[in-house]
Amino acid sequence: MDIQLTLPLDHDGFLRRECPHCVRQFKWHHGPANEEAEGQPAPAAYHCPLCGQPAGMDSWWTQEQLEYAQGAAIPAATRDIEQGLREAFKGVGNKHVRFDLQGGFGAPDVPAPLTEPDDMMIVTSPCHSYEPVKVPEDTSGPYHCLVCGQAFAV
Repeated sequence: MDIQLTLPLDHDGFLRRECPHCVRQFKWHHGPANEEAEGQPAPAAYHCPLCGQPAGMDSWWTQEQLEYAQGAAIPAATRDIEQGLREAFKGVGNKHVRFDLQGGFGAPDVPAPLTEPDDMMIVTSPCHSYEPVKVPEDTSGPYHCLVCGQAFAV
């Protein structure tokens, strides 16, 4: 079963992320920010721009994004299971035994799509300027490069 989810970007093309270490949120640019970025290999891990700790590429989901994904997956899975049971027992039975799936499983509704506010300020590391990030405006740094973790000041 494939479920397609779309996560919202802000108007500058940034996606909200959450550090698995410090649990603070920031945003990274979704897609190449410029021509230099297009030519760079994808790093094995990214570094949190706020605490500098590295984590694998699939470690940066926010709690809201995870809840949304789960909320979208459960109704789809419920519908698939119900349809599978209907097909599995279709035509099964005899004069003594009859299978009849009545009603449904009561799949929950798909959650409302997430929205992304245009908050935070853009900072760019001097070492990998092709990977800008957005950090909360109430932070003062030092910040860390998303690609290599090098600390820098703004």
